[in-house]
Amino acid sequence: MGFLDNLKAKIGPAKDKVSDLAQQHEGRIGQGLERAARTVDAKTKGKYSNKIETGTGKAKDALGRIAHKDGRGTTPPAA
Repeated sequence: MGFLDNLKAKIGPAKDKVSDLAQQHEGRIGQGLERAARTVDAKTKGKYSNKIETGTGKAKDALGRIAHKDGRGTTPPAA
C-alpha cells in the first residue's frame, strides 16, 4: 500500500464527518459566509464587491455539494 493509499484511507472518515456536519449546519454556515462577505466588503469600501460576491457564490456552491452527497459518495442530480 502506497503513501497516497494510506492517506486516502485516513481521510475517508474525516470526509464523511465533514459532509454530515455540513448537512446539519448548512444554513448557519451559509449565514456565516454572507456575514464574512459583508464585513470584508465594508472594510474594502466596496472596491472588490464583484470578486467577493463571486467567491461567496462559489463557496456556497461547494458547501451545497459537500452537504448533499448521497450514500455512494456522489452528488445527487439536480431536480
